[in-house]
Amino acid sequence: MTDIFIALADPTRRALLDELADRDDQTLFELCARLVTKYGISSSRQAITQHLRVLEDVGLVRTRREGRYKYHRADFAPLRVAWTRWPIPQEDT
Repeated sequence: MTDIFIALADPTRRALLDELADRDDQTLFELCARLVTKYGISSSRQAITQHLRVLEDVGLVRTRREGRYKYHRADFAPLRVAWTRWPIPQEDT
């Protein structure tokens, strides 16, 4: 579980997850373009690939290959585990 929080600590990785939550099955090229236009993050493709690998290693991103392309999809199941482990009580208003 610690690895999930370490992965989420980086703002670029959070932006990647935001983009994949908005639209799944994006290629590296699409993700890089969206990060530049929406967030002003102009990291190299190699750097974005490393960020995606960290997210994939902790189970927050799933990939599939189709020909020359690799498609990325968000998987928030690991976050649900953390949510159920530490439920937030409802506040009385």
